[in-house]
Amino acid sequence: MRTVGCLIFDRVRAFDYSVIGEVWSGRPGRLGLPAFDLRICGPDGARVRFGGGLERVPDHGLDTLLTCDLVVVPGVEDPLSPVDPAVHAALRAVHAHGIPVASLCSGAFVLADAGLLDGRDATTHWALAGELAERHPAVRVDPTVLFTGDGEIWTSAGVAAGIDLCLHLVRSAHGQQAAAAIARFMVTAPFRAGGQAQFIPSPVPEETGDDPLTRVRTEVLAAPAEPWTVRRMAGVALMSERSFARRFVETTGTTPQRWLAEQRVLAVQRLLEGTDLPVDEIAVRCGFSSAVSLRPAFVRRIGLAPREYRRTFRGRDAG
Repeated sequence: MRTVGCLIFDRVRAFDYSVIGEVWSGRPGRLGLPAFDLRICGPDGARVRFGGGLERVPDHGLDTLLTCDLVVVPGVEDPLSPVDPAVHAALRAVHAHGIPVASLCSGAFVLADAGLLDGRDATTHWALAGELAERHPAVRVDPTVLFTGDGEIWTSAGVAAGIDLCLHLVRSAHGQQAAAAIARFMVTAPFRAGGQAQFIPSPVPEETGDDPLTRVRTEVLAAPAEPWTVRRMAGVALMSERSFARRFVETTGTTPQRWLAEQRVLAVQRLLEGTDLPVDEIAVRCGFSSAVSLRPAFVRRIGLAPREYRRTFRGRDAG
């Protein structure tokens, strides 16, 4: 997934456009990362007016989208405003050619208007989810997740969730190390799971200080092979199980069990990419009883079996 098409047209959100550029830009100085070719495409090469008064002339027309490995659609300022029919036609053509398509935030409306989301799970900004569901009843709209997709079509929630989806797509195609390196350049979290809740009512505490949930996360991350249960984590936090589980969801947007499962898979990814340890040993080090028990959890979250993931990303040329 080296050639990425960014589809722009009048009234796309400048923030989403910038996110796409930050993640997939081929600018010098990002050593060790894949050499991305980001192509900015638009209808007839005409000048595009972003929300907020910015303007941009696309470098390529819509036909160039068919030469890309991935097409990403920014959100739009007004999801109910009409979009050039050529944009919808181009998206249908891209999908028909088997090229994955992703949208950020309200860009889901553009995909839905093109007919690409019918019968699929999709998300958008939580404040727009009801409108998307009402306008497109054939779309299974989930307003709670950060992003969702099936490998062919991806959609994300609002603002920062677009970053999460873009990093997820990089991680899926090029490995965790590439996604983490880009996240460091962007000074953002390298991993938030798609199933994490959109709306977090209280801030996530930093991994420092005496916050009881911080202590729990620190201890778990230091020893993922330990037999962690909600009861044991609650004990570290000096809280009842019920209070601990409620506070954990409030501050992280996910349950302790789901967070633990995601962290163990991330630990497996790091060892698969960075060591020559046997998969069975990696599984045990990361909290799984064996490679057999690791496999379904890894496939469910990553889409590849552990050995296939290692063959894909271990020792690959990232330049």
